[in-house]
Amino acid sequence: MGYNLRSPLFDSVSVRQALSYAIDRQSIIDGIVLGIGRPCTGPYAHVSWAYNPNARKYDHDPERARRMLAEAGWSDQNNDGILEKDGKTFRFTIITNQGNNERIRTAEIIQQNLKAIGVDAIIRVMEWQAFLEQIDKRSFDAMILGWSMSRDPDLYDIWHSSKTKKGEYNFISYKNAEVDRLLVQGRRTFDVEKRKKIYYRIHEILAEEQPYAFLYVPDATPIVHKRFKGIE
Repeated sequence: MGYNLRSPLFDSVSVRQALSYAIDRQSIIDGIVLGIGRPCTGPYAHVSWAYNPNARKYDHDPERARRMLAEAGWSDQNNDGILEKDGKTFRFTIITNQGNNERIRTAEIIQQNLKAIGVDAIIRVMEWQAFLEQIDKRSFDAMILGWSMSRDPDLYDIWHSSKTKKGEYNFISYKNAEVDRLLVQGRRTFDVEKRKKIYYRIHEILAEEQPYAFLYVPDATPIVHKRFKGIE
């Protein structure tokens, strides 16, 4: 679930972290992909050599989420069950696309998780082209999408701060000078061990800053005829 980082609701790292603690990823995995997957901590799946196993994880901890939001100044001032701060209600819309029941049901679970900590998430399901137009115009609060990554871990087009223009893939408007530098460095480094250190650090930063609430990685379930031997 990616946040529009131009929105003042999501400009605080601690608030984004709180929302991540509120989300029950295992419930999503069990309910949406029948347990065939695992929680996601960042931009790399566990099968990638760029995956950092020590990146920060967000176990389901609604009490911690409530505490962090309180520390950030959010409280239920009128006892209506929704948090407020400076006269603004913590309410936002999650958009996703029609025809993808996994994403829609994921949004519904997240909606319930956030309601439990006083955050009102509204779900809006859109036709695919309209959905893409909203993203292209940066006219969204949060959206649910999925990335399918290549074998090479270069993520320049998704995370570099120069790639935030219309039609480009950093549509959440994420900007971090260290990540920018590392993304360029990773493209220019050919030694795999050196590259691994670069992408481990990128993974670490993104897990810490939570520009997305990273959700889950579904397991692949290929079926292979028994006549094929020696598959690992």
